[in-house]
Amino acid sequence: MKNNLKHVKLMGLISLLVMTLAGCGKPYLSALRPAGEVAKEQFNLMMLAVYIMLFVIAVVVVIFVLAVVKFRRGKVGENFVPKDVHGNHKLEIIWTAIPILLLLILAIPTVMLTFKLADTKAMDKVDAKGNNKEIIVDVTANLYWWEFNYPNQKIVTSQELVVPTDTKVYFKLHSADVKHSFWIPAVGGKMDTNVENINKFYLVFDGNKAKDAKNMFYGKCAELCGPSHAYMDFKVKTMSKDDFNTWVKSMQDIKKPVATTDAKEGEKVFKQSCQGCHAVTPTGKGAKGPNLTTFGDRNRVAGILEHNEENVKKWIKDPESVKPGNKMTGQYKVSDSDIDALAKYLMERKVEK
Repeated sequence: MKNNLKHVKLMGLISLLVMTLAGCGKPYLSALRPAGEVAKEQFNLMMLAVYIMLFVIAVVVVIFVLAVVKFRRGKVGENFVPKDVHGNHKLEIIWTAIPILLLLILAIPTVMLTFKLADTKAMDKVDAKGNNKEIIVDVTANLYWWEFNYPNQKIVTSQELVVPTDTKVYFKLHSADVKHSFWIPAVGGKMDTNVENINKFYLVFDGNKAKDAKNMFYGKCAELCGPSHAYMDFKVKTMSKDDFNTWVKSMQDIKKPVATTDAKEGEKVFKQSCQGCHAVTPTGKGAKGPNLTTFGDRNRVAGILEHNEENVKKWIKDPESVKPGNKMTGQYKVSDSDIDALAKYLMERKVEK
């Protein structure tokens, strides 16, 4: 009796823990709080699978309980022999047909959604001038950062993906080194970025849900890619279509970076030590390092640290301590005074007002 009571308490504790954890999802990160058309459809498909599973469990539990209650030894006697149903065609048809039916219920919407989400033909349609009106982003995954190239707008950025809400955004995924996986949990399922081929898909960022997330979603690499895989984060900044067009125009207007008087020394250090790998104008995809045009607007340093000058200095001084195995370590030599000047210069690289 005591053991049964312990089991009941344990199950109650586990149930309470599960219900508590179910409410822990954040709107900017949780796949269980879908924030777009794709995420919602994938969530509904997942819930359909859960409902089917629960139905099967419920049926099995009911049959088990009935068997235990109705045919216990104390009720039917020690010599009771159940009726042999072997060879009963009706029963065999029923318990063969039911699983097939349940699989069809799940398979049909799964196949339909797979083909729907794979429809990226709009990416290839261009007008007479060769222009495409869709929002297209070429994503290149690197160890351990992300490059975002907008071919129609002819601008490049990194680490923070900027997208319009309530609009289909098409992605071309590629890797510059090893296999990675592009994933924005709240907005849609993951897709691999490969070295040898390009994967395509689209996402839609719901404007109302974006407000709940304060217009900032978190993105992840979902493929083990090296010692800093867990730190290969990026952020997704959402804005209305009009604001997005304004942002694009502001990016396109930057022909040459302008440093204030306080950041002149940092500009000089940047040109001497950093310019070979990094750009501070929104052009030139495929650079060795992240594009820094919008560095001052970013939400995080190196994708994970709070965005302030102290963490910028920490990253420049010893990037290996932040992201082990990164390609920036050992590529330059700068003094502490140079790092202070660089941090000030980089924090000035802004596009948004």
